Amino acid sequence: MKNIIEIDHITKDYGNGRGVFDISFQVKKGEVLGFLGPNGAGKTTTIRQLMGFLRPDSGSVQILGMDCFHDAHKIADSLGYLPGEIAFIDAMTGIKFIRFIANMKGMKDLGRAPELMERFELNPSAKIKKMSKGTKQKIGIICAFMQDPDILLLDEPTSGLDPLMQNEFIDLILEEKERGKTILLSSHIFEEVERTCDRAAIIREGKLAAVENIDALRQNKQKIVEVHFPTVEIAKAFAASMPSSTQKGNIVSVKIKGNMDDFIKQAANYPVTDLDIKAQTLEEIFMHFYGGTTDDQ
Repeated sequence: MKNIIEIDHITKDYGNGRGVFDISFQVKKGEVLGFLGPNGAGKTTTIRQLMGFLRPDSGSVQILGMDCFHDAHKIADSLGYLPGEIAFIDAMTGIKFIRFIANMKGMKDLGRAPELMERFELNPSAKIKKMSKGTKQKIGIICAFMQDPDILLLDEPTSGLDPLMQNEFIDLILEEKERGKTILLSSHIFEEVERTCDRAAIIREGKLAAVENIDALRQNKQKIVEVHFPTVEIAKAFAASMPSSTQKGNIVSVKIKGNMDDFIKQAANYPVTDLDIKAQTLEEIFMHFYGGTTDDQ
C-alpha cells in the first residue's frame, strides 16, 4: 500500500532532552495508526511538524509526497486536524466558530457539520467561553471532520469527552477507516488505540521505542488465570505442577500465552472452587516500552 504520511529521521531539539529525536515511521493509505506515549513524550511536537507549524532541525516530513513545511497550503485541502489544545475565540458562539473555520477552509457550506452536531449531541448556540471542556472538544472534532478529508491528524481526540461520547467517537473512526481514510491518532488511552488502530508507533522521551502491529499484540496477549482451591495443600500441589504460576493461600495465579488446552487438562485433575481469567491489556503489554518492570513485560 502507498505511504500517505512519511516521517523520515526527524529531529526537533528544544534542549535539555526536550523534543523529538531521529523519529521515523509511515502511515499507509487507509490505515489507522495509533501514536502512543505518555504526556510530554513528543507526540504533539511530531504532529505540529506534520502540520507545517514547525520545521524539523533535520530529517523530513511528507504527506502525499509533499513537504509538510513548504507545501502546507497544498496539503491542507486533504487534511483534517484536531489539535491537542484548540485555540478558540471565546467571544464567538459554537456555530459562529464552526462557520469561521469552514470559511477558512474555503468550504461553500458546513459540509458534515450538521450531521456531526446531531451525532455528538452538540448545542452550538452558547458562547464558547461558557462551554465545558467536553463541549469544546466536540466542536474541535466537528471542525476536523466536517470537510470530509481523506487524511486526519488527531491529537488526543477524546480528551474531555464522557464515556458515551468516547464510544461515539470510536464508532466514527471505525466508519472512516471503512471508507478508506488515512488516520494518525495520537493518544495515551490504550483502549481507544486497541479498538481503532491497525498499528501503533510508541514514543518515549522523544524517541521511537517501537512500531507494533495491533493484531499481533492482541494475539500475543498473556492471560492471567486465578484458580481457587478448597485447601492450601491442594493449591500448593497444583502450583508445583504448573510453570509460570504463583501461590497465595488457596489461590494460584497462572500466566498463559496462547492455547489454554494444557492448563485446562491439568486443572481438571484438581477440585477447583472458582476460576477467574484476566487478559493482559495493551497497556500492560506496552509498559515495558515506557520503562516498566520485568513483570510488566
